[in-house]
Amino acid sequence: MNESDSNVLRRFWRAFARRPDASAIVATTVLFVLFSTLTQNFLTPFNQFNVWRAASQNVFIALGQAMVVLIGGMNLSLGAIGGLTVVVIGHSIQVFGLAPWIAVLFGLGVGALCGLVNGFFISRFNLNSFVVTLATSFIFQGLVNGISQGRPYSNIPHAFTMLGKGDLFGVPNMLFLMCFALILVHVAFRYSVVGRELLATGGNPVTARLSGIKTNRMIVLANVLSGLFASLAASLWVSRMGTAQPATGGDWLIVSFAVTVIGGTALAGGTISAPGFLFSGLLMALLRNGLIMLGVNVYFEQTFLGTIILLAVLVEWLRAGVVGNSRRLSSTRAT
Repeated sequence: MNESDSNVLRRFWRAFARRPDASAIVATTVLFVLFSTLTQNFLTPFNQFNVWRAASQNVFIALGQAMVVLIGGMNLSLGAIGGLTVVVIGHSIQVFGLAPWIAVLFGLGVGALCGLVNGFFISRFNLNSFVVTLATSFIFQGLVNGISQGRPYSNIPHAFTMLGKGDLFGVPNMLFLMCFALILVHVAFRYSVVGRELLATGGNPVTARLSGIKTNRMIVLANVLSGLFASLAASLWVSRMGTAQPATGGDWLIVSFAVTVIGGTALAGGTISAPGFLFSGLLMALLRNGLIMLGVNVYFEQTFLGTIILLAVLVEWLRAGVVGNSRRLSSTRAT
């Protein structure tokens, strides 16, 4: 390798290290190679189908959390909104006899309404999102228990389940939906005015307000989008499982934060990476699938998930420090 090639490679790695999703890409690649080597059935078409379907579900769940994290907030009621959506869909189909697609529209409306409630109290009374969404999570969960009485809804039409269980040329339908959603997110936050205003609100609310952005409206919009994505994830969950379980959403909180943080969305707000969601969603699916194939006790799953999150945050801290020092050094040399 000559000096010119070496300089090109060095510039490539420096540019890669500046990406907020660099940690997710590296970790996912390493984990994929590791499980491929250690297990015999990991690369089989059936197993890969399940992995990518689970990864797609993770991404939709995490997008609900990311919509508020990117403005510097959080949504602790995400799982409860998902559970309420599931119950609304199941109740609409089994009790009211509505068509599945109408039931899904009702579910999405409920998710948007829940997000609107969160956004209203946070913006109108300048309350902390942690406190508001913690309170509303109990309210929404109470509605789940009250409406369903803890009973699942199993009368889900087979045609509706094909969306979550079906495939096209061996590729899960949910993977196509996930890629389409990530493309929309990328375009919206990179090129649309509203998307950039949301990022500006998360990056520096005071500066955004002084520049004419209606930050309270952005907070409400972010929470409505969070509720919509939570409801969309819940709708796909019903289609994938073929039943509407009131317990849905109980483990969504750790998944939503893990995929969001590992995927490069800064907890302080202001950044979001569509490729980061793809790789971090896959990372979580690989971890769960690989642990089962290796025969690891599944009861320790949350321990591994928490460790992965901690390591991801640590790696991101180190990456940010290296990139920051590199930029300061370049600036010093330039002067």
